[in-house]
Amino acid sequence: MTVDEITPLLSKKSKIKSPLPKCQLSLVLLLMFAEPISAHYIFPFINQLISELGITGGDDRKIGYYAGLVESLFFVAQALTTLHWSRLSDHVGRKPVLLIGLVGLSISNVCFGLSTKFWMIIASRFIAGALNGNVGVMKSVIGDITDHTNLAQAFVLMSPVFSVGASVASLYGGALTKPHEQWPALFSGIFWQTYPYFLPCLISALFTTIALLIAAAFLKESLPPKRSKKHFDFRASLERVHDDASDNDTSPVPLRTLIKTYSVMLPIANYGALALVEIGCIALLPLFFATPIEIGGLGLPPSIIGTYLAISGLLNGLFQVLFTSQLIDRFGERKIFCTSVLAFFPLIAVFPLMSLVAQSQQKLGPIVWALIILQCLFRLILSMSFSAITVFVTRASPNRYSLGTMNGLGQTTSSIARAFGPAAFSSIFAFSKESNILGGNLIYIILLVLACFLVFLSQFLPELNNDGDEYDGNATATIFPDDAA
Repeated sequence: MTVDEITPLLSKKSKIKSPLPKCQLSLVLLLMFAEPISAHYIFPFINQLISELGITGGDDRKIGYYAGLVESLFFVAQALTTLHWSRLSDHVGRKPVLLIGLVGLSISNVCFGLSTKFWMIIASRFIAGALNGNVGVMKSVIGDITDHTNLAQAFVLMSPVFSVGASVASLYGGALTKPHEQWPALFSGIFWQTYPYFLPCLISALFTTIALLIAAAFLKESLPPKRSKKHFDFRASLERVHDDASDNDTSPVPLRTLIKTYSVMLPIANYGALALVEIGCIALLPLFFATPIEIGGLGLPPSIIGTYLAISGLLNGLFQVLFTSQLIDRFGERKIFCTSVLAFFPLIAVFPLMSLVAQSQQKLGPIVWALIILQCLFRLILSMSFSAITVFVTRASPNRYSLGTMNGLGQTTSSIARAFGPAAFSSIFAFSKESNILGGNLIYIILLVLACFLVFLSQFLPELNNDGDEYDGNATATIFPDDAA
């Protein structure tokens, strides 16, 4: 059935931008920085760690199976729990949930560094994901402390923070492995020989702990008081138009209602598809770089992989700060999203091209390095899509008290995609190389097909009307029919 369209969470009364709440926003960005710090430091050395555990039987072509499983586990656990954490934040507040997540990250980082068995690695990554629903909650905090005029400007800052965090983590994740070999005078004890990858894990745990202490001391609760209606002026809300909804504007909209609303699920579906293709490329990148040239990779060591990931992440962050907000203001979220996702096609196509050139020359010549730089440029363009789709997801929320659930839905969809992606794509990469399917290039065909689906799905996103209505010209919001039951 269809019902009267709800007023958007962020309806524009004026085109004058409100100033960003710099203090609280800075604290949220600091907490966001802890996320990639705790997730990306393992990428430069995870393939080497898997190889040294001896679970592949000496066959390097099987590393992708196990590395992909480790990379996926965090997102599997997050997919199972993030919606619950986000919904909890709608009821008890954002700050308590954020603090619990930071504690979980600190513990899991230490556990990962002390892992000497494959099952221990698995357990530590699962703990990290299960106790951490922070990304969705932090997006809700940004939605709480901003308005329609500066929402996009605030969300644009997320991508640079993640990029810089991933860059820093990749840099020290590759540089600080096996410190007893690099700096024997400082790390000569038996401990560092037993746990050669503990140092980068310790750095991540220390940073997360510092972020926890700062948040506990200075972060303010952003969820407005439930009984106060003075903050918002809603013409209508889903609570008033659906049988399962509440009559109270300050109550979270029921989950059942949200998932039946077309205008809610469309941006979330795009977000999930984007996350699936993107995590496939992210998981493939270090695996491709580490795979020997004769098998179809580039044969780079962890230190070089970490340095590349760090440089590309820093460039990405700089690009987002300088250009993304201005481009969104000029062209709109829809055009930016639909255009930037097209960068997936050349980005994916460069992988087999680099492999072909490297194998023909049996080394990494200037052509291969030029292609690596070109691929990095396409990643810069692609990164704008996340800022744009995050605005879509947030503005689809019926009120501020449903922001946690909305962002939880988006993060759950993303986590499911990211849980499936690394294990699946790394395994397909390994299987296609091992079985020589399509010359070992099956994985690239699959990624290109998924990118086509994402481009198709993006065409259904409406133009965001910044003059008073959520979706341009739309007068109705579609509620999917009830199940037969």
